[in-house]
Amino acid sequence: MSNRPCRLDRRSFLKGAAALGAASVLPCRLLIPDANAATNPFNIANYQVYRNACPRNCYDTCSIKTYVKDGVVEFVEGSPESTYTRGGLCVKGYSYTRRPYDPDRIKYPMVQDGRRTGNWRRISWDEAIDRIAKKILEIKEKDGSLLGLGLTKYSGNFGITNYGVEGMMSSLGYTTRFVGTPCWPAGIDAQNYDMGNMWCNDPEDMVHAQYIILWGANPAWCSVHSMKYIMEAQRRGAKVVVIDPVLTQTAAKGDMYLQPGPSTDGALALGMARHILDKNLVDYDFVTEHAKGFEEFARYLKDNISVEWAAEVCGIPAQTIREVAEEFASADPATIWIGYGMQRHVNGGATVRAVDALAAMTGNIGKTGGGARYGHLQTWGFNYHAMIQKQPEGSVGFTGGEAATGEFHFIGGDKASYTDRTVNINKTAQAILDTNDPPIRMLWVSCKNPFAQDFDRPKLQKAFDKLEMVVSVEQFFTETVDNSDIVLPVTTLFEEWTVNVSYWHYWLALNEQAIKPMHEAKNNIEIAALLSRRMNQLQPGSCTFPQELDTKEWMEKEFNQGIYELFGINSWEDLRNGPVKARLSSSASWSDGKFGTPSGKYEFYSEICAEHGHKALPEYKEGRKPYAAFRMLTPHSKFGIHSQFINIDWMHEYNKEPFVYIHPDAAAEKGIADLDTVRVFNKVGEVRLKAKLTRNVATDCLLMYTQWFGKGTTFNVQNLVDDESADMGAYKAGAPGVAIHGQYADVEKV
Repeated sequence: MSNRPCRLDRRSFLKGAAALGAASVLPCRLLIPDANAATNPFNIANYQVYRNACPRNCYDTCSIKTYVKDGVVEFVEGSPESTYTRGGLCVKGYSYTRRPYDPDRIKYPMVQDGRRTGNWRRISWDEAIDRIAKKILEIKEKDGSLLGLGLTKYSGNFGITNYGVEGMMSSLGYTTRFVGTPCWPAGIDAQNYDMGNMWCNDPEDMVHAQYIILWGANPAWCSVHSMKYIMEAQRRGAKVVVIDPVLTQTAAKGDMYLQPGPSTDGALALGMARHILDKNLVDYDFVTEHAKGFEEFARYLKDNISVEWAAEVCGIPAQTIREVAEEFASADPATIWIGYGMQRHVNGGATVRAVDALAAMTGNIGKTGGGARYGHLQTWGFNYHAMIQKQPEGSVGFTGGEAATGEFHFIGGDKASYTDRTVNINKTAQAILDTNDPPIRMLWVSCKNPFAQDFDRPKLQKAFDKLEMVVSVEQFFTETVDNSDIVLPVTTLFEEWTVNVSYWHYWLALNEQAIKPMHEAKNNIEIAALLSRRMNQLQPGSCTFPQELDTKEWMEKEFNQGIYELFGINSWEDLRNGPVKARLSSSASWSDGKFGTPSGKYEFYSEICAEHGHKALPEYKEGRKPYAAFRMLTPHSKFGIHSQFINIDWMHEYNKEPFVYIHPDAAAEKGIADLDTVRVFNKVGEVRLKAKLTRNVATDCLLMYTQWFGKGTTFNVQNLVDDESADMGAYKAGAPGVAIHGQYADVEKV
C-alpha cells in the first residue's frame, strides 16, 4: 500500500484551501489537484464511498464521505446530506487523508529501554500483551487489588465503541480512574444549577436570532459550520456582538467587538443585567411564571451592582455596556453562545450563571433563535455495550469515604460493596504523587496525550517517573509516548467501525471501516480482547472482557430503539445513506417551560448551588490574583485540537513553528522586536520561542496556542500552566474544572 495515497500534492492542496469557498464550487466539492482534471474528470464509479465521522473533541463532529480507490483513502468531503456539514470540512478535516499514511505513525508495538531515551525496539503483539498482563497480575498479587492500575483517558476519540477502554478496565477489576474534564465542567455545573441540565438549542436555528452575542467563542476557527448560520442571521438583519479578550477571526466578522479583561466577564454580565432591570426591560411573564428567585436576584443587583462598577472591573465603557444591554433585551429573539474558555477560570461557573441570567431575565430561554447556548448530551443515549463490563468474581476495590489526600476525590459505597478509586483528571501529576495505599503503580493512557493536555508539565514528569509501568495507546510518538514503557499502535477513524454524535448539533453519523488497518494497528476493543485472552491464559477468570469479537457487531450493539426513534431510522444501516438528524419537537431547548431543576423552573436562586458551597444567586466572584506581569492565554489553534493534527504534513505547511503573541506597546517596554527569540517564564516553568507583535491581544496579555509539532519537538504550553481549580465542575463531572486561562507569566528577550 502506498504511503502517498492522494493525487493532490501538498502545495496544490494549500492553494486550493486558501481560496475562500474553493471547496464548494468545484465538482462534488472536491479539491482538484491540477489541470489534468479537465481531461480526467471525477468518476465516482472508480471509487468505493464510505461514511465516516470526525471523532475529535470539537463542536462540529463532521460527517464525512470518504473516497477509496485500490484500498487507499484518496480524498474526503463533508456529507452533503447533513444540513450542518453541508458538504464541507474544516482545514483539519481535509488533512485526514494524510493521517493513516504518515511516515511517523506508530506502526507496531514497541518497548522503550529507559523512558525518554528514544531506545525503542519493535516487539510482537503477543510479547507486548504478555508484558502488560504479567504486570497487572503482579500488581494484583502485591496489593490484593487492582487499585494500583490507573486509567487516564479523555477526548482523543469520541467514537462510542471507544468507551470499551473503560469497559476493559472494569473487566479486570476495580481500578483507579482519572475522572472529570478539563474542557467544560464549570459551565456544565452552572447550567445544571440554573436549568437542571445542559441543553442548548439546535445551532441551525441561530438564523432566526435578531441579536447574537458570541461570548468567549471563536467559531470561525473552532466551529466553522456554525458560522454560516451566524452570517445568515447577520444577512437577515441580526446584530452580532463578539466578546473576547482576543481580537479573533470571529470578532473581525462581528458588528461590534468588546474586549473585557480575562475573567471579568461576570462583572460585564451583571452590569448589563442591572441596566436591563433599571430600564424595565425584564420579561416579567417569564420570570414570574417560569423562574424562581428573580426577586432575590433583582435585589442583589440593586444593592451590589452598578454599570459604572462593571465598567471599572471589565474595562468596557459604561455607555457601551448600556447600549449592548438595551439592544439585547429589546431584540426578539436574542441568543448568547457561551464559549468554554470563559469558564476556565477560578470564577468560571459563577460567570456562566451570570450570563445565563441575562438570557433568562429577557425571556430568551425556550425560544427558537434564543437560548444560552453551551452544549448538550441529548443524543448520547446509546447502550454503551463496550463500556459496561462486569468485574471478575472476587474483585477487591475501594470501600468508600473520601481519601485524606486533599484535592482529589474518591467515590465509594458502603463497606459491603466495592468501587473504583477516582482521582481528579485535572490534577493528574499531584494525584499520582500523593495517592497511596496502594500507590498508582501502572498507568494506561488512551485517547489522550497527558503531557499536552494535563497541567504542570514539570511536575507531571516527576509523577510519571514514580510509575512502574506506563502503556500508551497511540498513533504518533508524542511526549507522553516518550515517557512510556510500551506503546501500542491504534487505528485511525478510517480503520474502525463506530458511531458518532455531537455535543453541539443534533446529527448522528456512522463511521465505517473504509480501509484495512495499516501496519499492525488495532482498535481499542480489539486490544481489550487480546489482553483478556492473555490474562485468562495466565490466570483463568482474571478478566471478563470477551476474548473474541467482531468490531462491526459491537458497533451495532450500541444502538437501541430509543436511538432509532429519536433519529427516525429503522436500523443503523440506514446511516449508510448519510447522517440523520434527531427529530426534535422544537429546535429550542426548554420550549415547554419545564426545567430539570427541583422547582421545575429556571432557578436564579439555587439551593443546590448553595449546598455545594457556592452562592445561591449568580453573584460576582473575582478572578485569580496575578502572580506575574502578564495574563497568559493558551487557546486552541485553528490548525489543531490540543496536540492533534498540527504534526500532519499539510498542517505543518501552514503552521511551522510556535509563537508568543504580544502587544507592540508591551513588547517595546521589554525591548522585544518582531520575531525576536524570547523566554516566557513563571513559577511553573518556561518556554523559549519567537515573539510576534500584534494588537489583537491586550497590552497586559501574552498568547500562545496549545500545539504539538511532531516527534522530537519540545514546545509545550503546559510548562507554564498550573493545575489551579475552577470554582465548579464536581457536581456533574466528578471533579472541579481547571483555571487554564487564570495563568500569568513574564517575558524577556534572550
